[in-house]
Amino acid sequence: MKKHLSFILVLALYTSAFCQAPPKPYGPLPSQRQLNWQETGMYCLIHFGPDTFTDKEWGYGDEDPAIFNPTQFNAMQIVGAAKKGGFKGIIVVAKHHDGFCLWPTKTTEHNISKSPYKNGKGDILREYRQACDKLGMKMGVYCSPWDRNSALYGKPEYVTDVYRKQLRELYTNYGPLFIVWHDGANGGDGYYGGAKEVRKIDRSTYYGWDDTWGIARKLQPGAVIFGDVGPDVRWVGNESGYAGQTYWATYTPHAPEAGKAPGNGFVLDKEGIEGHRDGKYWMPAECDVPLRPGWFYHQKEDGKTKTPDQLMDLYYKSVGRGACLDLGLAPDKRGLITTEDENALMGLGANLRMTFKTNLAKGATFSASNVRGGNRLKFGPAHLTDNDRYSYWATDDGVLTPELIIDLHQAKTFDVIQLRENIKLGQRIDGVAIDIMVGKEWQEIATATSIGANKLIRLDKPVKARKIRLRVTNAAACVALSDFGLYNELRFPPPVKMED
Repeated sequence: MKKHLSFILVLALYTSAFCQAPPKPYGPLPSQRQLNWQETGMYCLIHFGPDTFTDKEWGYGDEDPAIFNPTQFNAMQIVGAAKKGGFKGIIVVAKHHDGFCLWPTKTTEHNISKSPYKNGKGDILREYRQACDKLGMKMGVYCSPWDRNSALYGKPEYVTDVYRKQLRELYTNYGPLFIVWHDGANGGDGYYGGAKEVRKIDRSTYYGWDDTWGIARKLQPGAVIFGDVGPDVRWVGNESGYAGQTYWATYTPHAPEAGKAPGNGFVLDKEGIEGHRDGKYWMPAECDVPLRPGWFYHQKEDGKTKTPDQLMDLYYKSVGRGACLDLGLAPDKRGLITTEDENALMGLGANLRMTFKTNLAKGATFSASNVRGGNRLKFGPAHLTDNDRYSYWATDDGVLTPELIIDLHQAKTFDVIQLRENIKLGQRIDGVAIDIMVGKEWQEIATATSIGANKLIRLDKPVKARKIRLRVTNAAACVALSDFGLYNELRFPPPVKMED
C-alpha cells in the first residue's frame, strides 16, 4: 500500500512539473523562417559581374556582355572560402544595377547567354547552387530592383514584365533559398535602352512591394525577405557592419515624408541601427559590410582587405549584439577569391572556432533567486548550458529582477560572456549586470542592455574568478533566459578595435 502511495505521489509530482504553464509571450514574435535565419548567424553577399571587369561599383547599363569572360570561375572555391570563415550561407548578386543577369533569363538580352563565358552556355547561378549543395551551405539571391539597362525601367511594365518575372525565374529554378534580398537603390541616371537619361520613380509605391513579396511567399515560403522595410529582416542602416549596443529585434519602419508609406530606399534608415523597443513588428537587423573597401573587386584595393581581428570585431558588433552579419565577397576577374581574402576568412574561422570551442560555464553549479513555480526540471537554470537555445531558465511572472550565481568550482579565466533569451517568447530583458567574487565581495565587471537572440559581452581584459553573479536589472516581462556562456578569446595577435 505504501509503495502504491509513493508511486502515486511521484507520478503526481512528475505530472505537476510538466503541467507548469510557461511564461506568456511578450510583444511581437519571430516566425519559423526568422528563427532559421537567426540561427544562420553569418553569411556572405557575393558581387561579381560586368563591374568586376570595368572597375566600377555601379555599372551604367551600357556594358557590352562580351566583357564578362572569367577564365577560372570556380563556385566551389568561392563558397568554400566562405565556409572556412565560419559562414553558413551565401547570397548571390544575380543582377546588379547595370541590369546584367548572371543566369540565362528570358526577360532580357542583357544576360550571360550573350557573353563568351562557356560559349554562351554558362549559368553562374546554377554553379553556385551546385557548390552550396555539395558544401552544405545555404543560398539566397539578390536581384536589383533598379535596372539601368532596361528601356522599360520607370514604367509599370518593367515591374510586371521584367522584374517580377526575373524573381519568378530565380525563385523557381535555384532553390531552396534561405533569403531573398532587396536594397534601396532606386532610380537615377542610366542607359535605359539607349535613352541615356535620368529616371525617377516613386520609391513608396512603384514596385508594389506587397505583391512583389508575395512571389517569394508563394515560391520560397521558407525564405526570409530582406529590405529596408523587411518585412522579415531589416537593413541595419549602415554599411559598416555594426548594430547598436542597445539593439531591438522589434521595429516599425518610418517613411521620411509624412503621409507616405515607407519602402526600400524610402525609410528613416538610421532607426534600423537600434530598432524600437516598442516596435510593431519582429524585424531583426542584418549588418552588411564588404570584406574589401568596395563591394566589387578592384585591383587597387589589394592589400586593403579587413584582417581576421577586424572581422572578429565586426562579429562582436553584429552577431554579438543579436543581429546577423552579411560580409561582402568580391571574386576577381578570374572568378576566384584572392589568396589575401581567403586567408582573412580562414583567420576569422580559426579565431571563432578556438574562442567558442569550450564554454567554461559547463559543469558549473547554478543557483537562481527564483525559478518559475519552483519547477527546476522544466524552468531551472541547468538549461543555460544544455546546447538548446530554446530551453530556458524562467522566473515567476512578478519576478523581473532575479539573480543567478554561477559556481565554477575552480577559478577560471575568461573575457567573453554570452547571454541569450528564448526569442520564441519575445525580447524581454532590458538590462543586466555581471559581477565576480573578489575575496568576499562582489565586484561588477560588466553591464549590458537588450539581450535578445544573442549578447556577447567582450571584456576589456581577461578576469579570473570562481564565482560569477548575473543580475537582471530591468525587464519588461519575467525572465526566459536560454544560454549562459563564459569564453576565453584568442588574443594573439591582439584584436584591432574598430570605431562605430
